[in-house]
Amino acid sequence: MLSEIAFYGALETGLIYGLVAFGIYISFRVLDFPDLTVDGSFPLGAAVAAVLLLEGWNPWLATGCAVLAGMAAGAVTAILNVKLNILNLLASILTMIALYSVNLRIMGRPNIALLTEETVLTPWYDLGLDYHQVPVLLFVIVVFVSLILLWRFMKSETGLAMRATGANARMARAQGIATGGMIILGVALSNGLVGLAGALFAQSQGAADVTMGVGVIVIGLASLIGGEAVITPSTVIRALLACVIGAIIYRLAIAFALNADILGLQAQDLNLITAVLVTLAIVLPGVRTNIANRFTRKKA
Repeated sequence: MLSEIAFYGALETGLIYGLVAFGIYISFRVLDFPDLTVDGSFPLGAAVAAVLLLEGWNPWLATGCAVLAGMAAGAVTAILNVKLNILNLLASILTMIALYSVNLRIMGRPNIALLTEETVLTPWYDLGLDYHQVPVLLFVIVVFVSLILLWRFMKSETGLAMRATGANARMARAQGIATGGMIILGVALSNGLVGLAGALFAQSQGAADVTMGVGVIVIGLASLIGGEAVITPSTVIRALLACVIGAIIYRLAIAFALNADILGLQAQDLNLITAVLVTLAIVLPGVRTNIANRFTRKKA
């Protein structure tokens, strides 16, 4: 069984990675744009927020700057693809590699400690809640607001144009949609959400590290695919809910696996567990469909 600390820790991290899953949903599902920039924009958001917090900035203002930095990184990837005709996957890899040096330049060193700095969480500790409940409560609010804003955006004229671009770019251009602009906006928005996640993660963990983005794309995909295996993404709101639920389920599954003595797993097995969970999330919907089809044929 999970301890209370491990349970709240899994919820806290799952909510943060829910924001990452939102970003990956926009790039992978809405735009059909394979984007690996997130492995660089996640620590970029953390680096920008951490440096500004050390300078005495308001935590929310620092977090907002982290979002803008993530959007800038995403825009660079999209511009490389749209304007310079570099393959989208290669463009994202180039940006991701460049961001490692950018993050080091921003922080001035490999990591920054924030344990003594005021963060977005600081005022919430005065509410009288348990220490481990505070981040969960705040991140639930942030994720809920982000979900509603994204849902409203996807239903707007610009959001519909973006969805049309991802569904059929040629048809979208025939309808007068500036598909290049939609790709730049969408990838920027995607990485802005990832930058937000990175800034919140650094503040909740009390540190920013240049390597904290390694594997974020895999975690985001695991959350997205796992959520879609639980909730069929037939509408935008269901797809966004699937992102959050998938991220929470993923982190809880990781916590259970690492805390189950019978399995004998350790922290270094995290990538192995992730690979297994992603494989199951991909395979199970097909297995479920085959079983349902066989059951239907037997009844007929």
